[in-house]
Amino acid sequence: MPQKKQDPQGKQTKYESENNSINEAKSQEIKPSGGIKVIIPAYNEEESIAKVIAEIPEIVQEIIVVSNNSTDATEENAENAGATVLQEHRKGYGYACLKGMDYISKQTFDQLRTKPNIIVFLDGDYSDFPAELTKIIAPIIEKDKDLVIGSRVKKWREKGSMTFPQIFGNWLATSLMKLFFNARYTDLGPFRAIKYHKLLELEMQDKTYGWTVEMQLKALKKGFSYTEVPVHYKNRIGTSKVSGTVKGAIFAGIKILGWIFKYSFK
Repeated sequence: MPQKKQDPQGKQTKYESENNSINEAKSQEIKPSGGIKVIIPAYNEEESIAKVIAEIPEIVQEIIVVSNNSTDATEENAENAGATVLQEHRKGYGYACLKGMDYISKQTFDQLRTKPNIIVFLDGDYSDFPAELTKIIAPIIEKDKDLVIGSRVKKWREKGSMTFPQIFGNWLATSLMKLFFNARYTDLGPFRAIKYHKLLELEMQDKTYGWTVEMQLKALKKGFSYTEVPVHYKNRIGTSKVSGTVKGAIFAGIKILGWIFKYSFK
């Protein structure tokens, strides 16, 4: 992986400093059998992207930032921070994730560049704590789980970090999945890890904001083993591109419910 550069403006809180120290120690214990790659979809995240990259643990083989039509300095800042930067001009969260997957599938792997065993998805807005990646991947490495979701539990959420539409939408979606599929999900959080070969088996299709629920539903239908781990969540840097607008929240909600009902009657 390219050498990551320290975010020059990054100032850690006491919690962040302690959390990073704990996770750095944890990363020494976790030794994945294959490589770990991180895919970060990003749209106009120039203020946050370098901070996200700087706090991702060193055990990660490659950080892939997919700029989804960014018009600011997101791409430049990500590249300067040590990430591989791709461009996806078709607008949509799913399009950006698929672009990252396509890039990985076309890589040539040899003794120096091993095929990834785990793919981690992480947003570029700095609302998650990237150092908690070690917690996200631990159940895959230690318990052979196929999919791990970072659950943004209430007691670890900063006030205002999730809007009411997000909270209600999460509750409704996970309740419906429990009703129809006996699922144990509590969140549709974007911070997640999945075995690479299992990700390919899902044959992901959603191009926009139904991406997370599509992954979770297909994992259920295919009988994948899964679990959730509680993660901290803070107010993002900048304005949300989805939940920050009524139109965006409604559109995301329709996409999520559409996937649930589609699979409920299959």
